[in-house]
Amino acid sequence: MKKVEAVIKPFKLDEVKEKLNEIGIKGITVSEVKGFGRQKGHTELYRGAEYVVDFLPKIKLEIIIPDNQLDDVVDAIMKSAQTGRIGDGKIFVTDLVDTIRIRTGERGEEAI
Repeated sequence: MKKVEAVIKPFKLDEVKEKLNEIGIKGITVSEVKGFGRQKGHTELYRGAEYVVDFLPKIKLEIIIPDNQLDDVVDAIMKSAQTGRIGDGKIFVTDLVDTIRIRTGERGEEAI
């Protein structure tokens, strides 16, 4: 099993969600997060005072999948989240040791 974490631009969420739904992904955890990378921040003006916005709003997706869906999921996220501009985000893939469904006690891929 794999855990796929993707950090994307907020306005791309619906497009990514639809693409993942098309390839059969049933469960996604979505969090509103803030951060920066190469995009850095930007300067804004508020009541005549200038200040730096270091952390930009992003969306973090967490998806648990069987190994055989990895390429399809990564491909779907890349194609639907890409704008071609700086700050499109990142995808992180990690191996998952176990998954347990609390309600039934199912483990592994049956619990996804």
